[in-house]
Amino acid sequence: MAKKSDATQVYKVWIKATPEAIWQAITSTEWTKKYGYAAPAEYELRAGGRYRAYASEEMKKFGGPDVVVDGEVVECDPPRRLVQTWRALWDPAMAAEGAKRLTWEIAPGPGGVSSLTLTHELEGAPKTAEQVSGEIPQAGGGWCYVLSDLKTLLETGKAMAA
Repeated sequence: MAKKSDATQVYKVWIKATPEAIWQAITSTEWTKKYGYAAPAEYELRAGGRYRAYASEEMKKFGGPDVVVDGEVVECDPPRRLVQTWRALWDPAMAAEGAKRLTWEIAPGPGGVSSLTLTHELEGAPKTAEQVSGEIPQAGGGWCYVLSDLKTLLETGKAMAA
């Protein structure tokens, strides 16, 4: 994690993969169901397009709603930058905090290593900030876990839990 405050969380990871491969892993349903919390996501990759992440089978066992996160695409510049809104729906208090801005930035680097920076703006969303930071025991590892698993999958072909 590069920076964390109550209002903004910034995470940066280096991945031995091309920007195009990272972009595909972030935006493709086929990839999103393979890492993190295995929640298949769908993007309409255009400004104003819809974003939805659906409950995995594991989430459904715990009574999660069919759509666990929703939002809207604000900016789409493949494979460099994706700006979207992000609202957790699995918890009524988090859903009430509203949609917050989430930015994915991908930059190529030397030796086939690219950087991925995730910025989550969380002003007025303390419950969501606590959840996505990974600070709630037994509630998963938040963005650190998701990004670590994404990196592992892209570099080894297998998710951490595989």
